[in-house]
Amino acid sequence: MLPSRLPRKSSSRLAILAVVAGALALPYAAYAQNAGQPPAPNVTAGGAAGDAIASNDPASKPGAPAGPNMGGPGMGGGVAAADYQLGPGDRVRITVFGQQDLSGEYAVDGTGTLSFPLVGQVHAGSLTAGQLGKALEGSLSPNYIKNPHVSVEVLSYRPFYILGEVKTPGSYAYVSGMTVLNAVALAGGFTYRARDDDFRLQRTAKDGSKTQVDAEPTTPVQPGDVITVRERYF
Repeated sequence: MLPSRLPRKSSSRLAILAVVAGALALPYAAYAQNAGQPPAPNVTAGGAAGDAIASNDPASKPGAPAGPNMGGPGMGGGVAAADYQLGPGDRVRITVFGQQDLSGEYAVDGTGTLSFPLVGQVHAGSLTAGQLGKALEGSLSPNYIKNPHVSVEVLSYRPFYILGEVKTPGSYAYVSGMTVLNAVALAGGFTYRARDDDFRLQRTAKDGSKTQVDAEPTTPVQPGDVITVRERYF
């Protein structure tokens, strides 16, 4: 005759086996439930979600108007690094690859030259960064370095000047992308006599000649520019 009660150890083992069997059955149940269902769509920024975002951007819609031309009358736009001509007050980083002792930061002095190790005074005024790099390569080769490779990067630009009816006229550090109105703000704002919509801007051309034109508040400023805020007569 079988005993009416199992030993305590046997009961514990049966309970453990039941728990393990239940845990093993869960993945199969989940698999059976999800079998035959299509996977959830993977939407990325370039897919439907990206298209929805782009459709809310007015500039992305067909026929959207282009942004305003900030060049001002008779003047070019802001500074383009590749075309920018160096001048007194500019600061550059010169890298001579493989020559750490020659690489560093250099300033263009008031005569448009900079002092460079081994070669001495180098003319930099009116040259672009790329042209200065080529000039340095020519000066270093072949007497000092064989086949040198030089890169030049503009670190900071020469200041601009603002005169006339502003609270603090003088020279100020140039900030890329600034306009005439930004320059006025740096100079403390207009005086009570100022004309706030009419300016005179002087800029030095590539050949060294100076050009003066009327400017607007949105006219881009370039390094070395001289801005005059005119006085109103009423």
